[in-house]
Amino acid sequence: MTSPKTVLDAEALKCLVATPDSELALIDVRTAGEFETVHIPGSYNVPLDEFQANAAEVLNKIPGRPILICHSGSRATKAQHVLQELNITGSTVLSGGITAYESAGGTIVRGTQRWALDRQMRMTAGSLVLVGLLGAKFISPKFAYLSAGIGGGLAYSAVRDSCPMINVLSMAPWNKVKK
Repeated sequence: MTSPKTVLDAEALKCLVATPDSELALIDVRTAGEFETVHIPGSYNVPLDEFQANAAEVLNKIPGRPILICHSGSRATKAQHVLQELNITGSTVLSGGITAYESAGGTIVRGTQRWALDRQMRMTAGSLVLVGLLGAKFISPKFAYLSAGIGGGLAYSAVRDSCPMINVLSMAPWNKVKK
C-alpha cells in the first residue's frame, strides 16, 4: 500500500524558495523542452522516465528535501509513488504544478516558448478526429476508423493514466532542446 500524497501549494513553495537557508531539491519531472520553456530558478530537470529509472541515484546527487514539480501535478505524483515504492519518504508534490506557481506570482525563468505537451496532444487528437469525420463524409466511410481509433486511444490513456500520444509528441523535433 502506498502512502498518501504529500502536497505543497504554490504560495507555500514561494515562501520556501524565498527563504535563503531552506534545503530544497526542486526536481522538475517534465520533459527537457517543457523545462526550457518555463521553470523555477534553481530547479533540476529530470524527466519522469529518467526519474522512474534512477530515482534513488537522482536523490543522492541532488541533496535536500525533494519537491517534485510538473505541469499540473500528475507526473510529479507518479514520481512520488516511485519514491514511496523505494521506501524513500519526505518528498512533496507541488500542487497545481508550475502553472499554479506561475499564477501565484512565483519567480520563473522563461526560455524558448512552445506549447505544453497536453495542449499539443489535444490539438493533435482533435485534428485527427476532425480529419476522420470530414474524410468519412467526403472521401470514404473508412475514415471514420481514424476518429474511432483516436477516441479509443484517449479512453485507454485515461484508464492507464498515461498517454502514448504525449510520449510520441515529446520526441518531436520542436520539443527537443538544443544542447
